[in-house]
Amino acid sequence: MAKLTDFKYMIYDVYGTLADWESGLYMELQPLLSRYPSSSKWSRDEAIRAFLSVESDIQAQHPSMLYSDLLAKTHEVLELRLIAAENGNGTGPGVTDSTLEGKPSSPSGTSHLSEQPSTSRDTSASPVNEHTIFGNSIRKWAPFPDSAKALQELSRHFHLIVLSNVDHASFAHTHAYLSEGTFPSHSDSVGDDPAPTLYSRPFPNSHPRDLWIPRLTPGSKSPFSLILTAQDVGAYKPAHTGFLAVLDAIRSDPFLLGPPGSSTPGATMTPPTIDDIRAQTLSVAQSLSHDHQPAKELGITSVWIDRQGASWRPVAPGSDGSEFGWTWRFETLADLARAVSAESESKPSA
Repeated sequence: MAKLTDFKYMIYDVYGTLADWESGLYMELQPLLSRYPSSSKWSRDEAIRAFLSVESDIQAQHPSMLYSDLLAKTHEVLELRLIAAENGNGTGPGVTDSTLEGKPSSPSGTSHLSEQPSTSRDTSASPVNEHTIFGNSIRKWAPFPDSAKALQELSRHFHLIVLSNVDHASFAHTHAYLSEGTFPSHSDSVGDDPAPTLYSRPFPNSHPRDLWIPRLTPGSKSPFSLILTAQDVGAYKPAHTGFLAVLDAIRSDPFLLGPPGSSTPGATMTPPTIDDIRAQTLSVAQSLSHDHQPAKELGITSVWIDRQGASWRPVAPGSDGSEFGWTWRFETLADLARAVSAESESKPSA
Protein backbone atom coordinates (compact mmCIF):
# COMPACT_ATOMS: atom_id res chain seq x y z
CA MET A 1 0.00 0.00 0.00
CA ALA A 2 1.21 3.50 -0.80
CA LYS A 3 2.46 5.72 2.00
CA LEU A 4 1.82 9.43 2.44
CA THR A 5 5.57 10.03 2.14
CA ASP A 6 5.60 8.40 -1.30
CA PHE A 7 4.11 11.65 -2.60
CA LYS A 8 5.77 15.01 -3.27
CA TYR A 9 2.89 17.47 -3.72
CA MET A 10 -0.19 18.31 -1.67
CA ILE A 11 -3.01 20.37 -3.19
CA TYR A 12 -4.89 22.12 -0.39
CA ASP A 13 -8.40 23.36 -0.15
CA VAL A 14 -8.43 26.30 2.27
CA TYR A 15 -11.90 27.23 3.50
CA GLY A 16 -13.23 24.25 5.41
CA THR A 17 -9.86 22.51 5.56
CA LEU A 18 -7.47 25.16 6.88
CA ALA A 19 -9.92 27.92 7.87
CA ASP A 20 -13.30 27.65 9.59
CA TRP A 21 -15.44 29.16 6.85
CA GLU A 22 -18.71 27.79 8.24
CA SER A 23 -18.37 29.57 11.59
CA GLY A 24 -17.15 32.76 9.92
CA LEU A 25 -19.91 32.73 7.33
CA TYR A 26 -22.65 31.95 9.84
CA MET A 27 -21.54 34.76 12.15
CA GLU A 28 -21.44 37.30 9.32
CA LEU A 29 -24.91 36.20 8.11
CA GLN A 30 -26.55 36.95 11.46
CA PRO A 31 -27.59 40.58 10.72
CA LEU A 32 -29.40 39.37 7.59
CA LEU A 33 -30.94 36.20 9.03
CA SER A 34 -32.20 37.90 12.18
CA ARG A 35 -34.15 40.43 10.13
CA TYR A 36 -36.70 37.91 8.82
CA PRO A 37 -38.93 35.65 10.97
CA SER A 38 -38.31 32.48 8.96
CA SER A 39 -34.52 32.71 8.77
CA SER A 40 -34.16 33.95 12.35
CA LYS A 41 -35.09 30.41 13.44
CA TRP A 42 -32.63 28.65 11.15
CA SER A 43 -30.03 26.39 12.64
CA ARG A 44 -26.43 26.78 11.54
CA ASP A 45 -26.87 23.80 9.23
CA GLU A 46 -29.99 25.30 7.64
CA ALA A 47 -28.31 28.67 7.16
CA ILE A 48 -25.21 27.16 5.54
CA ARG A 49 -27.26 25.02 3.18
CA ALA A 50 -29.51 27.94 2.18
CA PHE A 51 -26.47 30.08 1.45
CA LEU A 52 -24.73 27.35 -0.56
CA SER A 53 -27.83 26.70 -2.65
CA VAL A 54 -27.62 30.28 -3.91
CA GLU A 55 -23.82 30.45 -4.11
CA SER A 56 -23.46 27.29 -6.21
CA ASP A 57 -25.91 28.65 -8.78
CA ILE A 58 -23.95 31.87 -9.15
CA GLN A 59 -20.59 30.07 -9.31
CA ALA A 60 -21.88 27.87 -12.11
CA GLN A 61 -23.28 30.80 -14.10
CA HIS A 62 -20.39 33.22 -13.52
CA PRO A 63 -17.12 31.31 -13.00
CA SER A 64 -14.96 34.38 -13.60
CA MET A 65 -16.64 36.57 -10.97
CA LEU A 66 -14.31 37.51 -8.11
CA TYR A 67 -15.21 35.61 -4.97
CA SER A 68 -15.71 38.74 -2.87
CA ASP A 69 -18.22 39.97 -5.48
CA LEU A 70 -19.79 36.52 -5.60
CA LEU A 71 -20.24 36.50 -1.81
CA ALA A 72 -21.88 39.92 -2.00
CA LYS A 73 -24.18 38.78 -4.80
CA THR A 74 -25.12 35.62 -2.90
CA HIS A 75 -25.93 37.67 0.19
CA GLU A 76 -28.12 39.96 -1.89
CA VAL A 77 -29.99 37.19 -3.70
CA LEU A 78 -30.53 35.32 -0.44
CA GLU A 79 -32.14 38.43 1.03
CA LEU A 80 -34.36 38.86 -2.02
CA ARG A 81 -35.52 35.27 -1.63
CA LEU A 82 -36.21 35.80 2.06
CA ILE A 83 -38.26 38.90 1.26
CA ALA A 84 -40.21 37.00 -1.38
CA ALA A 85 -40.81 34.12 1.03
CA GLU A 86 -42.10 36.51 3.69
CA ASN A 87 -44.48 37.95 1.10
CA GLY A 88 -45.66 34.50 0.06
CA ASN A 89 -43.99 34.59 -3.35
CA GLY A 90 -42.07 31.31 -3.22
CA THR A 91 -38.30 31.31 -3.59
CA GLY A 92 -38.14 34.77 -5.07
CA PRO A 93 -36.16 36.20 -7.99
CA GLY A 94 -33.36 34.40 -9.74
CA VAL A 95 -29.72 35.36 -9.78
CA THR A 96 -29.96 37.83 -12.64
CA ASP A 97 -32.84 39.76 -11.06
CA SER A 98 -30.76 41.39 -8.34
CA THR A 99 -29.62 45.00 -8.38
CA LEU A 100 -26.18 45.17 -6.79
CA GLU A 101 -23.71 47.06 -9.01
CA GLY A 102 -21.49 44.62 -10.87
CA LYS A 103 -24.40 42.44 -11.99
CA PRO A 104 -23.70 38.80 -12.85
CA SER A 105 -24.76 39.55 -16.41
CA SER A 106 -21.69 41.80 -16.72
CA PRO A 107 -19.56 41.21 -13.63
CA SER A 108 -17.20 44.06 -12.91
CA GLY A 109 -14.89 41.90 -10.84
CA THR A 110 -13.37 39.67 -13.51
CA SER A 111 -9.63 39.91 -13.76
CA HIS A 112 -6.83 38.56 -15.94
CA LEU A 113 -3.67 37.32 -14.29
CA SER A 114 -1.60 40.17 -15.65
CA GLU A 115 -4.00 42.85 -14.46
CA GLN A 116 -3.48 44.78 -11.26
CA PRO A 117 -4.68 42.71 -8.30
CA SER A 118 -8.04 43.44 -6.74
CA THR A 119 -6.42 44.89 -3.61
CA SER A 120 -5.90 48.02 -5.70
CA ARG A 121 -9.15 48.04 -7.62
CA ASP A 122 -11.04 51.31 -7.87
CA THR A 123 -14.16 50.64 -5.84
CA SER A 124 -15.48 54.20 -5.95
CA ALA A 125 -18.26 53.16 -8.32
CA SER A 126 -19.48 50.34 -6.05
CA PRO A 127 -21.93 51.09 -3.25
CA VAL A 128 -20.53 50.23 0.19
CA ASN A 129 -23.64 48.54 1.53
CA GLU A 130 -24.42 45.50 3.62
CA HIS A 131 -23.89 43.14 0.69
CA THR A 132 -20.44 44.43 -0.27
CA ILE A 133 -19.40 44.55 3.39
CA PHE A 134 -20.36 40.88 3.67
CA GLY A 135 -18.42 40.13 0.50
CA ASN A 136 -15.27 41.51 2.13
CA SER A 137 -15.70 39.54 5.36
CA ILE A 138 -13.41 36.62 4.48
CA ARG A 139 -10.66 38.27 6.52
CA LYS A 140 -12.79 37.48 9.58
CA TRP A 141 -12.85 33.75 8.90
CA ALA A 142 -10.40 32.30 11.41
CA PRO A 143 -7.98 29.47 10.65
CA PHE A 144 -8.45 26.26 12.58
CA PRO A 145 -6.11 26.23 15.61
CA ASP A 146 -3.96 23.40 14.26
CA SER A 147 -3.52 24.70 10.71
CA ALA A 148 -0.51 27.03 10.84
CA LYS A 149 1.76 24.73 12.85
CA ALA A 150 0.79 21.61 10.88
CA LEU A 151 1.40 23.38 7.55
CA GLN A 152 4.89 24.40 8.59
CA GLU A 153 5.67 20.79 9.53
CA LEU A 154 4.18 19.38 6.33
CA SER A 155 6.06 21.91 4.17
CA ARG A 156 9.31 20.16 5.18
CA HIS A 157 8.14 17.03 3.36
CA PHE A 158 5.92 18.27 0.50
CA HIS A 159 5.37 21.16 -1.83
CA LEU A 160 2.11 22.57 -0.44
CA ILE A 161 -0.16 24.08 -3.09
CA VAL A 162 -3.30 26.14 -2.57
CA LEU A 163 -6.24 25.61 -4.91
CA SER A 164 -9.09 27.64 -3.51
CA ASN A 165 -12.43 29.14 -4.53
CA VAL A 166 -11.35 32.64 -3.57
CA ASP A 167 -9.87 35.84 -5.00
CA HIS A 168 -6.36 37.25 -4.52
CA ALA A 169 -7.24 40.10 -2.16
CA SER A 170 -9.41 38.00 0.13
CA PHE A 171 -6.93 35.14 0.35
CA ALA A 172 -4.03 37.48 1.17
CA HIS A 173 -5.45 37.94 4.68
CA THR A 174 -5.87 34.21 5.23
CA HIS A 175 -2.40 33.67 3.76
CA ALA A 176 -0.93 36.02 6.37
CA TYR A 177 -2.76 34.29 9.24
CA LEU A 178 -1.65 30.82 8.13
CA SER A 179 1.94 31.96 7.56
CA GLU A 180 2.43 33.96 10.74
CA GLY A 181 0.26 31.73 12.95
CA THR A 182 -1.68 34.68 14.36
CA PHE A 183 -5.30 35.84 14.22
CA PRO A 184 -7.04 38.66 16.15
CA SER A 185 -8.72 37.30 19.28
CA HIS A 186 -12.03 38.90 18.27
CA SER A 187 -13.25 39.13 14.68
CA ASP A 188 -14.61 42.62 15.36
CA SER A 189 -11.02 43.78 15.76
CA VAL A 190 -10.17 42.75 12.20
CA GLY A 191 -9.90 46.07 10.41
CA ASP A 192 -10.33 47.16 6.82
CA ASP A 193 -6.61 47.55 6.17
CA PRO A 194 -5.21 45.73 3.13
CA ALA A 195 -3.35 42.51 3.76
CA PRO A 196 0.42 42.75 4.26
CA THR A 197 2.22 43.11 0.94
CA LEU A 198 4.45 40.21 1.96
CA TYR A 199 1.48 37.84 1.69
CA SER A 200 -0.30 39.44 -1.25
CA ARG A 201 0.06 38.35 -4.84
CA PRO A 202 3.08 40.13 -6.37
CA PHE A 203 2.29 42.97 -8.74
CA PRO A 204 4.01 43.31 -11.03
CA ASN A 205 4.92 39.64 -10.98
CA SER A 206 8.40 38.68 -12.22
CA HIS A 207 7.57 35.01 -12.66
CA PRO A 208 7.75 34.14 -16.39
CA ARG A 209 4.38 32.35 -16.22
CA ASP A 210 2.83 34.80 -13.75
CA LEU A 211 2.59 32.14 -11.04
CA TRP A 212 2.26 33.05 -7.36
CA ILE A 213 5.18 31.24 -5.66
CA PRO A 214 5.26 32.71 -2.13
CA ARG A 215 8.14 30.65 -0.72
CA LEU A 216 10.49 32.54 -3.04
CA THR A 217 9.42 35.90 -1.56
CA PRO A 218 12.19 37.23 0.71
CA GLY A 219 11.05 37.41 4.34
CA SER A 220 7.93 35.33 3.77
CA LYS A 221 7.04 32.61 6.30
CA SER A 222 4.54 31.09 3.87
CA PRO A 223 4.35 27.29 3.90
CA PHE A 224 3.01 27.30 0.33
CA SER A 225 5.03 26.64 -2.81
CA LEU A 226 2.25 27.71 -5.18
CA ILE A 227 -1.08 29.51 -4.84
CA LEU A 228 -3.81 29.23 -7.45
CA THR A 229 -7.25 30.72 -6.89
CA ALA A 230 -10.50 30.82 -8.81
CA GLN A 231 -9.40 34.27 -9.96
CA ASP A 232 -6.31 32.72 -11.57
CA VAL A 233 -7.99 29.81 -13.34
CA GLY A 234 -11.35 31.40 -14.17
CA ALA A 235 -13.35 28.57 -12.63
CA TYR A 236 -14.68 27.37 -9.30
CA LYS A 237 -14.29 23.87 -7.94
CA PRO A 238 -15.59 21.22 -8.47
CA ALA A 239 -14.65 22.09 -12.06
CA HIS A 240 -11.52 20.23 -13.15
CA THR A 241 -9.92 23.43 -14.49
CA GLY A 242 -8.00 24.34 -11.36
CA PHE A 243 -6.66 20.85 -10.70
CA LEU A 244 -5.37 20.59 -14.24
CA ALA A 245 -3.80 24.06 -13.94
CA VAL A 246 -1.93 22.90 -10.82
CA LEU A 247 -0.52 19.82 -12.54
CA ASP A 248 0.55 21.90 -15.54
CA ALA A 249 2.20 24.55 -13.33
CA ILE A 250 4.20 21.92 -11.45
CA ARG A 251 5.58 20.22 -14.54
CA SER A 252 6.77 23.49 -16.05
CA ASP A 253 8.36 25.25 -13.05
CA PRO A 254 11.94 24.41 -11.94
CA PHE A 255 11.31 25.38 -8.31
CA LEU A 256 8.27 23.12 -8.04
CA LEU A 257 10.24 20.27 -9.63
CA GLY A 258 12.93 20.70 -6.98
CA PRO A 259 12.96 19.16 -3.50
CA PRO A 260 10.33 20.34 -0.97
CA GLY A 261 11.60 22.76 1.66
CA SER A 262 14.35 24.04 -0.63
CA SER A 263 14.77 26.79 -3.19
CA THR A 264 16.98 24.54 -5.29
CA PRO A 265 15.47 24.05 -8.76
CA GLY A 266 14.85 20.55 -10.01
CA ALA A 267 17.22 19.14 -12.61
CA THR A 268 15.60 16.98 -15.24
CA MET A 269 16.65 16.01 -18.74
CA THR A 270 13.11 15.19 -19.83
CA PRO A 271 10.18 17.30 -18.59
CA PRO A 272 7.74 15.17 -16.58
CA THR A 273 4.34 14.43 -18.03
CA ILE A 274 1.04 15.34 -16.43
CA ASP A 275 0.66 11.68 -15.49
CA ASP A 276 4.08 11.75 -13.79
CA ILE A 277 3.00 14.71 -11.66
CA ARG A 278 -0.43 13.27 -10.98
CA ALA A 279 1.17 10.12 -9.54
CA GLN A 280 3.15 12.26 -7.05
CA THR A 281 0.21 14.44 -5.96
CA LEU A 282 -2.29 14.30 -3.12
CA SER A 283 -5.45 16.40 -2.81
CA VAL A 284 -5.99 17.33 0.86
CA ALA A 285 -9.43 18.69 1.64
CA GLN A 286 -12.52 18.66 3.84
CA SER A 287 -15.07 19.05 1.06
CA LEU A 288 -16.02 15.72 -0.47
CA SER A 289 -18.04 17.21 -3.32
CA HIS A 290 -15.80 20.16 -4.23
CA ASP A 291 -12.41 18.43 -3.94
CA HIS A 292 -12.52 14.67 -3.49
CA GLN A 293 -15.03 14.03 -6.25
CA PRO A 294 -13.06 15.92 -8.94
CA ALA A 295 -9.81 14.41 -7.63
CA LYS A 296 -11.35 10.95 -8.02
CA GLU A 297 -12.50 11.78 -11.55
CA LEU A 298 -8.99 12.95 -12.45
CA GLY A 299 -7.18 10.02 -10.84
CA ILE A 300 -5.59 12.12 -8.07
CA THR A 301 -5.16 10.37 -4.71
CA SER A 302 -6.86 12.24 -1.88
CA VAL A 303 -6.73 12.73 1.89
CA TRP A 304 -9.95 13.62 3.70
CA ILE A 305 -9.60 16.10 6.57
CA ASP A 306 -12.89 15.21 8.20
CA ARG A 307 -13.39 18.27 10.40
CA GLN A 308 -15.88 17.22 13.04
CA GLY A 309 -18.94 19.42 13.43
CA ALA A 310 -18.95 20.61 9.81
CA SER A 311 -22.48 21.22 8.56
CA TRP A 312 -21.70 20.60 4.91
CA ARG A 313 -21.19 16.82 4.66
CA PRO A 314 -22.87 15.53 1.45
CA VAL A 315 -22.87 11.87 2.45
CA ALA A 316 -25.76 9.45 2.74
CA PRO A 317 -26.82 8.41 6.26
CA GLY A 318 -24.48 5.67 7.48
CA SER A 319 -21.89 6.35 4.75
CA ASP A 320 -18.24 6.94 5.56
CA GLY A 321 -17.82 9.06 2.42
CA SER A 322 -15.63 6.44 0.75
CA GLU A 323 -17.71 6.74 -2.41
CA PHE A 324 -15.86 10.02 -2.98
CA GLY A 325 -12.61 8.09 -3.39
CA TRP A 326 -10.44 9.26 -0.49
CA THR A 327 -7.53 7.02 0.51
CA TRP A 328 -6.67 8.43 3.96
CA ARG A 329 -8.92 10.09 6.54
CA PHE A 330 -7.89 12.32 9.45
CA GLU A 331 -10.05 14.50 11.69
CA THR A 332 -7.49 17.33 11.89
CA LEU A 333 -4.52 18.60 9.94
CA ALA A 334 -2.39 18.00 13.03
CA ASP A 335 -3.29 14.29 12.79
CA LEU A 336 -2.10 14.26 9.18
CA ALA A 337 1.17 15.98 10.12
CA ARG A 338 1.78 13.43 12.90
CA ALA A 339 1.16 10.55 10.50
CA VAL A 340 3.65 11.98 8.00
CA SER A 341 6.21 12.53 10.75
CA ALA A 342 5.82 8.96 11.95
CA GLU A 343 6.30 7.62 8.42
CA SER A 344 9.38 9.77 7.91
CA GLU A 345 10.96 8.62 11.15
CA SER A 346 10.38 4.97 10.27
CA LYS A 347 12.00 5.26 6.85
CA PRO A 348 15.44 3.66 6.62
CA SER A 349 18.32 6.10 6.21
CA ALA A 350 19.50 6.61 2.66
